[in-house]
Amino acid sequence: MPHTPVPAAELSARIDRLRNAMTQRYPDWSMLLLDNKIDLYYFTGTMQEGALVVTPEQAVLFVRRSFDCAVQESLFPEIQPMGSFRTIREAFSDIPETVYVATRTMTLQKLAMLRKHLPFTPQAADDVLSALRAVKSEYELACMRRAGKLHQTVIEEVAPALLRHGVSEARLCSEICTFMLDRGAMGISRYNQPAAEDVLGIASFSENSLRASALDSPSGGIGTCIAMKSIGSSERCLREGDTVLLDIPCGYAGYHTDKTITFYFGNLAQHPQGARIHAAHEQCIFLEREIASMMQPGAVPAEIYEKILACVDPAFRAGFMNACKFLGHSIGLTMDETPVLAKGFNTPLEAGMTIAVEPKIALDGIGLIGCENTYEIVAHGPAQSMTGSCDTTLEITS
Repeated sequence: MPHTPVPAAELSARIDRLRNAMTQRYPDWSMLLLDNKIDLYYFTGTMQEGALVVTPEQAVLFVRRSFDCAVQESLFPEIQPMGSFRTIREAFSDIPETVYVATRTMTLQKLAMLRKHLPFTPQAADDVLSALRAVKSEYELACMRRAGKLHQTVIEEVAPALLRHGVSEARLCSEICTFMLDRGAMGISRYNQPAAEDVLGIASFSENSLRASALDSPSGGIGTCIAMKSIGSSERCLREGDTVLLDIPCGYAGYHTDKTITFYFGNLAQHPQGARIHAAHEQCIFLEREIASMMQPGAVPAEIYEKILACVDPAFRAGFMNACKFLGHSIGLTMDETPVLAKGFNTPLEAGMTIAVEPKIALDGIGLIGCENTYEIVAHGPAQSMTGSCDTTLEITS
């Protein structure tokens, strides 16, 4: 059965918003060229090798491979085959001196290939692109709500039943993700970088959850090997007295939600620091609720960040966020969008934004304790969770 395409009206509205935003930010702009597959999907509804050229009057998707696939799955009105970037020059004989591009994702190699046929000076349009993606349409929110509902079911209801003596981190993560895939999840998480895809997520037990990784995240893991700090170890197996960190995204039709849950496997009362583990969990629940209550239209992310830092119990400040300098991140077609709940983000929040909130506490010698849910900023009142509760059961008896 063919997949459901992004509606034509949705794509048209996005191009209109793009043109309006470019004109407002760069009044003299005359051409924008995008090559990143996430950008292509957002504006055209298909992920092909090619380029999207947008001018104040035209918008054309040039496809190297596969043109047939693009035509079959996209409702974008103007799609043309492309042998090389020379095709763009032939279609647009008057290439402006300045062409706007997404500098965050365009490689120097791709830029050199473009300029071989299209001599221009590149100008960054990342600010416009990220601002457009930050506020979700009703279509996008519907995709994320569907992902969030599935996310809640699998992480809160299915995952606890999968905890058992001897299960490895890798096996646990793969079993959870298999449940998601069987129920319609897309099976991969993407980042807004030229080459960075986290295939599944992270399952970490006790000491492994404190291991730092290259990813800017408080969640740690040893991974499957040095070359893949994700999923989990096939050798580290669950035993009585372990903390369990599950930081596993979910996605539907390209759109992600993010959720983290932590468990204690065994009788918490028997752990020498059981009270501290419980207190850290309660602290994270409290902080997530506080953040959600503050995330309303007009609120400033940097101010939320400062207010929450002041609320952190002094007993947990040293390990709060495991050295990361943020509380949450915008999420959508990629995991790491803007705005971020951190210093320097002073543009007020708007209804339709979606932010993953993840207060976490590193407890030396124990593990990472925390929670995370994806929230929708609504027109009135506090943000609403798309992925369920933060007040979930901590103790799972063996």
